[in-house]
Amino acid sequence: MTSPMLDRIDSYPTHRVSGFPVRHGNPLLPGATFLHGGVNFAVCSENATAVSLVLYHHGDSEPYAELPIPDSFRTGHIWAIVVYELDGLDDLEYGYRCEGPAGEPGGVLSDPYAKLVAGREVWGREPDWSEPYQHRSRLMFHDFDWGDDTAPRIPREELVIYEAHVRGFTRHPSSAVTAPGTYAGLREKLPYLKSLGINAIELMPIFEFDEFENSRVNADTGERLYNFWGYSTVSFYAPKSGYAASGKYGMAGDELKALVRECHSHGIEVILDVVFNHTAEGNHEGPTISFKGLDNDVWYMMTPEGYYYNFSGTGNTMNCNHPVVRKFVLDCLRYWAVEYRIDGFRFDLAAILSRDVDGTPLPNPPILQELAFDPVLRGCVLIAEAWDAAGLYEVGSFPNYHRWSEWNGRYRDTIRRFVKGDSGMVGEMATRYVGSPDLYAGRATAASINFVTAHDGFTLYDLVSYNDKHNEANGEDNRDGGNDNNSWNCGAEGETDDKEINDLRRRQVKNFLALLLTSQGVPMILAGDERGRTQWGNNNAYCHDSDLSWVDWTPNPLTDELVRFTGDLVRFRAAHPAVRTAEHPTGREVRPGLAEISWHGVTAYAPDWSDGSRLMAVMRCAPLGDAVDCVYVVANTHWEEHDVELPLLPDGALWRLAADTGAVDCSFPLGEEPALDDQHVLRVGPRSTVVLCAQTV
Repeated sequence: MTSPMLDRIDSYPTHRVSGFPVRHGNPLLPGATFLHGGVNFAVCSENATAVSLVLYHHGDSEPYAELPIPDSFRTGHIWAIVVYELDGLDDLEYGYRCEGPAGEPGGVLSDPYAKLVAGREVWGREPDWSEPYQHRSRLMFHDFDWGDDTAPRIPREELVIYEAHVRGFTRHPSSAVTAPGTYAGLREKLPYLKSLGINAIELMPIFEFDEFENSRVNADTGERLYNFWGYSTVSFYAPKSGYAASGKYGMAGDELKALVRECHSHGIEVILDVVFNHTAEGNHEGPTISFKGLDNDVWYMMTPEGYYYNFSGTGNTMNCNHPVVRKFVLDCLRYWAVEYRIDGFRFDLAAILSRDVDGTPLPNPPILQELAFDPVLRGCVLIAEAWDAAGLYEVGSFPNYHRWSEWNGRYRDTIRRFVKGDSGMVGEMATRYVGSPDLYAGRATAASINFVTAHDGFTLYDLVSYNDKHNEANGEDNRDGGNDNNSWNCGAEGETDDKEINDLRRRQVKNFLALLLTSQGVPMILAGDERGRTQWGNNNAYCHDSDLSWVDWTPNPLTDELVRFTGDLVRFRAAHPAVRTAEHPTGREVRPGLAEISWHGVTAYAPDWSDGSRLMAVMRCAPLGDAVDCVYVVANTHWEEHDVELPLLPDGALWRLAADTGAVDCSFPLGEEPALDDQHVLRVGPRSTVVLCAQTV
């Protein structure tokens, strides 16, 4: 007996085009969608006067069919067609050819909604540049078995984010994974992240991009330089196939889903770094891949004279508050949240999303409001890099709707100057340390994503090893990369055999980690910083697929010590609610005589906010069951030691030592923190940070 569903009239073709049975498609299903017996293709173009669907066998230079979509299949600006009897769907590649008002058909365009893209399936394999259609849309089968996968749904203030590059994380030979530089390779390293206490991984761009964009050979070194970071999207719905060990088999989607599923099983959320501020098509000199050929003036901000606005610094700027583009962005993020079960998104140069179609900053940008209140995305973390390349800086003023968090650039700048020992920094460091209430008043502490380093700039070890950038290997005469690094080399530029300098650098790295991991807000660690990773002074390694960018997994005494220290402090953070409260501390009493927060100096309850002061001490208290959790942190950035008077605890409570960066390899696992011999005065070494804890009944 035939199923009634198989006998529906709309399962049958009504026309024949280029020898294929077809019917009017569903314009509400953008991209390519499997329907009973056929595939629904739908693409939007306001300016096209005719659109054809172009079909290829995988890897063939010439199409095997081209189907002009009948004008009667057009609904508004959407051209939609269902094609039946398509053989070998796993071998199918497709695109669109649009005819413009001038009557001349253009080249084949990639589908903006393509779920997979062929052409760069194997990382670094030189493409055939004679092929006119470089980035080919493919179908993806939605048959992945998620099993009993459940999203961790970690409260934002409890997150510890780890920013990582999929390829760079395991590409080094020392990683000892089965498939280095892939989603599968990263999956093998999840136990390591779990051992550190990491509960969120922020992946640098994994939307399909072209590693050969602006690729070149460094004339001095002979090294092939790539678009390694991937901040130049080719296709927004497709995972980067070159990051998949199975990419050449069209299985990148499943490999990425397996990574996400495994992350969730380890209690780790997955946050994607997304780039909706520009695309790989560049300005008028760039390639036409998709959007330019469909509706250039819809997808990109254009000047009245017809030039591309360049608020991104890359040649074009996506027109994110145009209704068509806005819908695309929302559809895209919904897709990743549903299909890949992604837990959050970090938006590169997010200030661009607050600009109107003419570039004017908006007080209430439609795209940001829709993302904030969309019911599908409601459980996702939303993080803004709240500035752009044209000078719009919205840290603390980003339109947030009480949903958005922000990369706190002021935290980064302040902690760098404070730990370096600059004068006049204690007061501002104190403000940043407790969640930047001056910037995020009325918002949760998790609005502040605190970081010392990120992919863009020095690594943490280089921050304490170089006064100046050393980007000569980029082939741009050291002109690229920022100059405002607030770094200090501790007495010698770069690598040195001087033990005193190396000991100081080790101490400074720990000072940064100790302060970062005990700050109110959400800490973010750059991959490899917990291992002392160096880029040899390069602060803009966007083009290096080499050991300059790869995490080195080779064990050594420094690495072992820093990994142990980082893990101890991450677990300390998780165990002590006093350092990760959801709300900004106000000074209220949590128990008689124990304030939520109190500031101190060399003398208890007497902080020194003067320009000459280089010591910050703070005690925070929070309820912990029937007890009170107390944490005292003192950071001495002075080059001399100081004896510090400790605040008194109620009878029976003792200060215990969790970490001391001034002592060799001095951090303690939870429950093993020794009580101080002297409960009244603490000696804090030069350029050192001490973390104490106590519980009172």
